[in-house]
Amino acid sequence: MSESDQVFMQQHQQWMQQAIQLARLGQYSTRPNPNVGCVIVQDGQLVGEGYHPKAGQPHAEVFAMRAAGENAQGATAYVTLEPCAHYGRTPPCAKGLVEAGVAKVVVACPDPNPLVAGKGVQILRDAGIEVITGICEEEAHQLNLGFLKAMATGMPYVRLKVASSLDGRTAMASGESKWITGAVARQDVQHWRAISGAVITGIETVLADDCQLNVRQLDAIDMQSIVQPKRIVLDRQGRLPLTAKMLEQPKTVMVMGPYRQELADLGVVQFEIQSLTDLLKTLVQQHQIYDVLVEAGATLSTAFLQEHLIDEMISYVAPTLLGRSARAMFNAEFDRMAEQLRFKLKEVTQMGDDIRLRLIPSQETL
Repeated sequence: MSESDQVFMQQHQQWMQQAIQLARLGQYSTRPNPNVGCVIVQDGQLVGEGYHPKAGQPHAEVFAMRAAGENAQGATAYVTLEPCAHYGRTPPCAKGLVEAGVAKVVVACPDPNPLVAGKGVQILRDAGIEVITGICEEEAHQLNLGFLKAMATGMPYVRLKVASSLDGRTAMASGESKWITGAVARQDVQHWRAISGAVITGIETVLADDCQLNVRQLDAIDMQSIVQPKRIVLDRQGRLPLTAKMLEQPKTVMVMGPYRQELADLGVVQFEIQSLTDLLKTLVQQHQIYDVLVEAGATLSTAFLQEHLIDEMISYVAPTLLGRSARAMFNAEFDRMAEQLRFKLKEVTQMGDDIRLRLIPSQETL
């Protein structure tokens, strides 16, 4: 790469980083749509910028083009996700960029949605617009892990959240678990719920904690703008009490278990008992839920792991010991080292006195 090419590449990366920062502004509000940011640059100067704030509202490119006005003519547009090529609630952004007269479009991440999948880039190129792809692609991909996986595979991106002591315990023998981790770690969990379309738990967790599993507070965020996740309870014996706190907002609750008329009367969505894999496919196909957070006890957490349905584990470790009679984080039983479930460390972050580990299941075998 020549020196001039390196300069151009650095400029592309800098502007794309700005578009990525804009896209993050919609991380709690765009579901089921992806997070997208766009900046428009003319002669090295920013002339327009925008992000997609909410499903049904204009896309990032539209806001950026409106801000740029006539300055979009001959400019370069930086977009974190391939511009859409189809008519939905809004017109296709690829055609909008053509009509605005931009000369070049830089795209970070391709869109595997069958309605787009290269068609957006083709519309631009057919109009004589230069298209560059793959700038800051990995960072842009991280913005929409669930959407991109669901479009490509029909399965959601599944995160498993656990909080444990140094000796791998999650609760006392009595079930008491408030609180192992500190306030900073508990606040961090609110973020993972807020970017999820659904939080899945088991009936034992609901009975023990009477948990709500909703988003209650995010720093510097208007709570009215947040799309609350669905709360999904796996309740094979129909034990969810009508007095459960989560049923105070029943229309955001889903239950997998035997049909109960009293839940239907409250507006609770009910699933027939099915496998975890089928449940996840149903969430994508029928409910446009692309990101799932599992917050459950040892049995359900272990089931998700052993069925290889977890894409990422978020593990909070508190500097405390709970003793051998306390409840274990998982209840898998392995007889041989070859059976172990291994992970790769993605990130380590200190959260107050606690540590947060982000882990990716490893495909390696011993």
